[in-house]
Amino acid sequence: MLDEVEVLKALAHPIRLGIVRRLAREPDTCACDFTDYFEVSQPTISGHLKVLRTAGVVRTRRDGTTICYSLVPEAVDAVAGALGAIIADVRAGKAARR
Repeated sequence: MLDEVEVLKALAHPIRLGIVRRLAREPDTCACDFTDYFEVSQPTISGHLKVLRTAGVVRTRRDGTTICYSLVPEAVDAVAGALGAIIADVRAGKAARR
């Protein structure tokens, strides 16, 4: 089971959030390709990918010597569900105050 808090913490860094956004558009992206999108070193990208992998946000697939990354749909669904519940509560609270 995914820990929503750990997933949210993993997404709370601009580069990690950017990686997730990139993976949403381009699944199976090689770790080396992220250095083209972000102005940080390969070791820094690898560190961010490790945080995302540990939180269960991304998964890896080996293709020869290349490691490709993709999003874990359940992690995205968990965050969307948690935020959706908060939004529903806020809307319900606003409706009750009217």
